[in-house]
Amino acid sequence: MRRQPSRLVRATAVLAVVIPIVAGCEAKVNGMAPDVAPPHLTVVVPQGSMAPLPEAALDEPPASFAGLQERTQQATADAQAVGADITATVLDRSTGQLVSNGNNRGVAIASVVKLFIADDLLFRDEPLSPEDRESFDTMLRVSDDSPAEVFWNRGGGSAIITRVAARYGLSGTRPPSNGRWFNTISTTADLVRYYDMLLSGAGGLPAAKAEIILRDLAASAPVGIDGMMPGGVYPQRFGIPDGLYAEPVAVKQGWMCCVGADWMHLSTGVIGHDRRFVMAIASDQPADAAEARDTITEAVKTMFPDGKI
Repeated sequence: MRRQPSRLVRATAVLAVVIPIVAGCEAKVNGMAPDVAPPHLTVVVPQGSMAPLPEAALDEPPASFAGLQERTQQATADAQAVGADITATVLDRSTGQLVSNGNNRGVAIASVVKLFIADDLLFRDEPLSPEDRESFDTMLRVSDDSPAEVFWNRGGGSAIITRVAARYGLSGTRPPSNGRWFNTISTTADLVRYYDMLLSGAGGLPAAKAEIILRDLAASAPVGIDGMMPGGVYPQRFGIPDGLYAEPVAVKQGWMCCVGADWMHLSTGVIGHDRRFVMAIASDQPADAAEARDTITEAVKTMFPDGKI
């Protein structure tokens, strides 16, 4: 049963800040990557009042949802033809229409767990130093692993997942069996539920704090930090950003190698100027990194051939 979104309070104003972004590395199943000399980026957060998280008004399904179920199955079949196993879920928050490919297997969500780490940190209202805030932003924007490790340990490790799953009712989400944050298990259905409840406030995080997370996701950098890859960076526009190229998106990406023999890519986020749509898609494929990224992006393009919803 789909709940109706609750009304949200308006977010509070924030001051403009200049945030130096210091790189880290993306997690791997076989352990943390070694330290690397990071590039140095600067992101400017605009001054002014935060826009309220919009309430999705009841509406008719968008034209792109006509035939979406069939296109989602086609995307699944196309991925299978190149050896990829994908799971995908899309929600229209206005109508409550949920579309999936029916594959709701659990996946190790890699850096997407940084959403849960961030949410729990803000919900517990732990005082954050300026250095903490800088680390928080880089953890989400460039997927820096170093602050994720710090905040994970500070918050009690796997207990973070237990707390967040309970607040959001994430039945398919469980802590990592080995205590490493990047091996947290979830499903695309749970991740879509998480975003929907983050936007509505139903997960308990106040709107102003939810907006901190969403602003960072909207500022997701074209490349993330990955100390295991040549150059220490990794393209993170695969899936939703490049597939829905005509839409504004706020995304958290994840990637790992090797899950068995597979590269895993996970693309999740909020889509549209009015934040009406949320989506999560994951793909496991025994291929090189570039081919695996292309596969998940092509799946999104098959689902939404005009690059928008």
